[in-house]
Amino acid sequence: QVHLAESGGGLVQPGGSLRLSCAASGVTVSMYAMGWFRQTPGKERELIGVIRSSGGITFYIESVKGRFTISRDNAKNTVYLQMNNLKLEDTAVYYCAAGRNMNPRATRDFGSWGQGTQVTVSS
Repeated sequence: QVHLAESGGGLVQPGGSLRLSCAASGVTVSMYAMGWFRQTPGKERELIGVIRSSGGITFYIESVKGRFTISRDNAKNTVYLQMNNLKLEDTAVYYCAAGRNMNPRATRDFGSWGQGTQVTVSS
């Protein structure tokens, strides 16, 4: 049984940083495409970026490029989303997900999901 658990969310001021973690069990993160998504009320869940089994990383949201990074600790079976220079518009619930499609573009490409963690950027 796959279980993904996000942590690290919280309240941060604009310009601050947070690191989200996604601890996995029942799935080996180095063998899957691990994605980070975010969702705000009334909007669809959007794919921020993905780290593939090869270690290749792609970001899909232009506004986070240069501010967010994705990494993976195979020994801990955990994926991270480092978020720097946070902006008000980064406020959302952040989710991690696992899938077998190495070129994912949407929620349908992922079969397992975490419960989400709230990130609030506010002064």
